[in-house]
Amino acid sequence: MIHKYQYKDQSIVLDINSGAIHVVGDIIYDILDHYKERAAEEIYEILGAKYSRADLEEAMADIAYLEENGMLYADDSQVTMDMLEGRGAVIKAMCLHVAHDCNMTCKYCFGDKGAFEGVRSLLSLETGKKAIDFLLQHSGSRRNLEIDFFGGEPLMNFEVVKALVSYGREAEKPYGKNIRFTITTNGLLLDDAKAAYINENMDNVILSIDGRPQVNDNMRRTVNDKGTYDIITNNYLKFVEKRKGTYYVRGTFTRENLDFSEDVKHLVDQGFKNVSVEPVVTDPSMSYALLDEDRDRICEEYDRLTDLYLEYAKEGKKFEFFHYNVDLNQGPCVVKRVSGCGAGTEYVAVSPEGDIYPCHQFVGNPEFKLGNLNAGEFKNNWYDTFNRAHIYNKEKCRTCWAKFYCSGGCHANAYNMNNDIMKPYELGCDLEKKRIECAIAIKAILSADEEA
Repeated sequence: MIHKYQYKDQSIVLDINSGAIHVVGDIIYDILDHYKERAAEEIYEILGAKYSRADLEEAMADIAYLEENGMLYADDSQVTMDMLEGRGAVIKAMCLHVAHDCNMTCKYCFGDKGAFEGVRSLLSLETGKKAIDFLLQHSGSRRNLEIDFFGGEPLMNFEVVKALVSYGREAEKPYGKNIRFTITTNGLLLDDAKAAYINENMDNVILSIDGRPQVNDNMRRTVNDKGTYDIITNNYLKFVEKRKGTYYVRGTFTRENLDFSEDVKHLVDQGFKNVSVEPVVTDPSMSYALLDEDRDRICEEYDRLTDLYLEYAKEGKKFEFFHYNVDLNQGPCVVKRVSGCGAGTEYVAVSPEGDIYPCHQFVGNPEFKLGNLNAGEFKNNWYDTFNRAHIYNKEKCRTCWAKFYCSGGCHANAYNMNNDIMKPYELGCDLEKKRIECAIAIKAILSADEEA
């Protein structure tokens, strides 16, 4: 199985199962339209008016060499069902909701402005300790674990966050584990003291902001209905100036800012070098929801963003755009590429009340509740469903060229849009495929420039 496309002056061929990527000339690009369906003589006849017989034979030999060496039309026999579904219930990552409360009222918030369809509450230290113990006890032989402090707004409960980091560092020792801590914040409470602590103790930091002032303040407002851009931008710039580890400023684009490449540009020009701006996924009845009719416009905007990325790279102002960071060396292990984030199997979320869910986007939905830490209850009745929700069991994914890059998409988006985690969110799929094509083209273009 291959996927071929052209981007600017590059002709690109992806071998889906091996992960090999080839930048080819016109002759090979044209031959591949017929290679598997026609005999060599038929191909020579079809393309004989455009290329010489000798050139066609040489190109056919090159294709045959790639095929024989597993770099083109490779099979996927290395992937077995036991590999995918026989891993056992081992949890390696947790989204710990330290605050079901927020000092913002973002219009598109999937978490009910921080309350997650429940009462506003803060995680207690004792429940947080139980969450860390739960992760350690269910992590099997996994050494490296992850905890994301999430909300609502976790800085509203920052003393508990600090206490839990200290507790985790001691609790991990008898297990021989290493917990990587992450925090996601809206930035309103990110003062110098909190920034210094986060820089010292958090392996990754997500800073929420949507881009240009008018775009950000349209969606991300305080509980007093005031804009947030000026406050958070000032806080973030001071933070990233001293940041030692990984960070991303993370935004959301909606139907009200389909020119989102301008928001990326604005953030980069402000001084942020790691940017993620992602499409909103919400009820289609909302005025800001992305619709199927926006697909072409959004894809054009990714092209504009690609141009910006290339322009800045050539000017020595390179930045990272999260969705354009494609690992051409196959990236994560095959199980990760086939099964995705691990929601409901390797990944869980815990609410302030100690309720356990498959991931942060299912929190508050009683149908997906897996147990409660304070009651000492945990029974993952959804494990088999999520464990089987990989690309070989999703009908639309099996024949999709992008399946090893997106890993079947987000389970929560599939459920929220189609009421079925086995049916991927179609618009999301199309946009992901566009981003992958742009990302690979960027690598090819920059590589060609370096060789020139």
